[in-house]
Amino acid sequence: MGAFKFRGAYHAISRLSDKQRAAGVITHSSGNHAQGVALAAKLLGVRATVVMPEDAPNIKREATKNYGAKIVPCAAINREAVTEQLIDEHNFTFIHPYDDDHVIAGQGTTAWEFFDEVGDLDLLFVPVGGGGLISGCALAAAAKSPKCQVIGVEPERANDANRSWREGQIITLDTVPDTIADGLRPRHIGQRNLIIMRRYVNDMITVSEQAIVESLLYIWQRLKIVVETSAAVALAPILTGGIEARGLRIGIILSGGNVDLSELWYYRYPKSLKTGDEYG
Repeated sequence: MGAFKFRGAYHAISRLSDKQRAAGVITHSSGNHAQGVALAAKLLGVRATVVMPEDAPNIKREATKNYGAKIVPCAAINREAVTEQLIDEHNFTFIHPYDDDHVIAGQGTTAWEFFDEVGDLDLLFVPVGGGGLISGCALAAAAKSPKCQVIGVEPERANDANRSWREGQIITLDTVPDTIADGLRPRHIGQRNLIIMRRYVNDMITVSEQAIVESLLYIWQRLKIVVETSAAVALAPILTGGIEARGLRIGIILSGGNVDLSELWYYRYPKSLKTGDEYG
């Protein structure tokens, strides 16, 4: 389904008891975790319900539906409350997008296999949304390449993980972040994620919307890799010169290729261009 999210979703659902599977699973997600849960549930013979924000990318919503999940749309800021209500009504088993030990372990196999393939690294850049991927990758780095510094990257407009990591407590944003990186829009990270990040993540960086778009275009045009905006975030600190990387072995996690090709114009001319914000 085109993203690392499948790893965590499949691992979590595969560890459920027969009773939990029989109840059906539910999650909330704007796209990639939704698809991961939908596909994993289909492969494991489990009913899946996904609460998706109404403004989720159409390509992700359609894929989630085609994988067999029932979609419940809602306002993005209400997705957690709607999920809780459905759990109360139907006794679904909740597969958290990031604050779950099995999800974290599944996501961590991304970096585990990375280190197996390329060996030790000096720096590893990881995009951060809810914190599931970076939590797993940081644990993998600690085991496979202890000297590697793990650096999380998130949009300036969605800096809750950065603030939480620096302040040592979960910071919840008042509104759903308005960022082109639609997969990195959670209003807060999870408690498990914060504990792991505080211990194993070496730094957190935020990048502008312009830097995200420039990274996306560079990856498409120069590297010939199809990724979505959320994945491109991890490359931005290198392209903008925010990190001095000469002579270092650097790893960058680029995962998530669910791009709506009908909206290609948007990545070249984001909404902020029309408002004058950042682009002038």
